[in-house]
Amino acid sequence: MAPAITVSDLRKSFGDIQALKGVSFSVEDGEIFGLIGPNGAGKTTTLRILGTLISPTSGSAVVHGYDAVKEPDKVRSILSYLPEDAGAYQYLSGEEYLKFMAGFYAHDKEKANAMVEAARGISGLEGRLKDRVNGYSKGMKRRLLIARALMMKPDVAILDEPTAGLDVIQAYHVRGMIKEYAEKMGVTMLVSSHNMLEVEYLCHRVALVNEGTVVAEGSPQELKERFNAVNLEEAFMEAAHIG
Repeated sequence: MAPAITVSDLRKSFGDIQALKGVSFSVEDGEIFGLIGPNGAGKTTTLRILGTLISPTSGSAVVHGYDAVKEPDKVRSILSYLPEDAGAYQYLSGEEYLKFMAGFYAHDKEKANAMVEAARGISGLEGRLKDRVNGYSKGMKRRLLIARALMMKPDVAILDEPTAGLDVIQAYHVRGMIKEYAEKMGVTMLVSSHNMLEVEYLCHRVALVNEGTVVAEGSPQELKERFNAVNLEEAFMEAAHIG
C-alpha cells in the first residue's frame, strides 16, 4: 500500500530566504507522524504546502495519490488542516461555531448535524458548547478548533503546534484528545511541534527538522537508540550537531 503522504525533495524560497532545502519524508496510512524542530526550522512551511495554501519552489507533496500543487481540490476534499494561529468566532457559542463551519463541508442538514454531534464528542465540551467562545479558556478554544478540524472525518489531519500556548493541564487534555481520536478512527495525522517530549508521547514516527532539512527520521525509540539519547531533545541536538 502506498503511503498516505509522500514529500519528496521539497524546496521553498521566500525571496533570498530558503525556508526548505530538500525536505523528504513519508507517512503511512493510520500513522501519527511528527515534524519536530525549533521555530523557523521549516515545519509550518511544509504543512502549508501539504495543505495547498502555498506552492513549493520545487519538489512534490502527495496526499493519498493526489498532488498538492496539481490537484489541490482533491487534496482539500480528504484533508483537514488546523494552523497554529487558527481562531474561532468569539461572539458565537461553541455550538453555533461548529454549525457554521459544518455548513462549509456538509451537503445537507442531516450531514451537518452529524458533524456537529461528532465534534461534540471529540471536544469533550458538552457542558460549555452553549456558551460564547469569548468565555472559553485557551485550552477549551483549542479543543473546539481541533474538534472542528476532525468532525468531517478527514482521511488526513494536519495539526500545526496543537498545544501551543497551553499550560501543562490543558496540553495534557488536548494530547489525549488527539491520540484517542486517531486510534479510534484510524485517521492519518501529521503533527508539528517544537515540544519534543510531547511528540514522543503522541507519534509513531517523527522527522527531526532543522534549518529547512530533515536531519533524522524514525520512531522515537529508534532515534534515541541511534543517538544514544535519553529523550528526543538530546537526539535532536546530536542529529543537528548543535552544542
